[in-house]
Amino acid sequence: MSASVLRRVARALLGLGLLSTSTPTVADIRDYEFKLVREKVKKGQAVVDVRLIHKPDDRAVSDAVIFAMRLDMAPDDMEQMTSAIEAVKSPEPGLYRFKVDLTAEGRWRISLAAKVQGETETLQGRLVLQATP
Repeated sequence: MSASVLRRVARALLGLGLLSTSTPTVADIRDYEFKLVREKVKKGQAVVDVRLIHKPDDRAVSDAVIFAMRLDMAPDDMEQMTSAIEAVKSPEPGLYRFKVDLTAEGRWRISLAAKVQGETETLQGRLVLQATP
């Protein structure tokens, strides 16, 4: 196909609104954040719910792929004290549920890494929850 034919096709597509000359919007991974639904949980086996939020419009984000998670007591200067964390099925879109074993009272940190659909960067979050008696 010749260059002149390609230019005519491009002009036609522009006229129909099927082609844009504007630069695509660059998304920013900092527009997303994880939020705990509850910050206090009873010590022992528990379920922790985390929301993934798109901050500019406060919209819940579903279909993120969480590929790394860690649970430790770093907020109480005991980063080496780790415990079990497991992703489990969520009851609703935009809510990510984890089964945890809070073996001691105190502050626990949940560290998450996720890929958000449509974003190239990795979202990382660190959330602190309180294990109570």
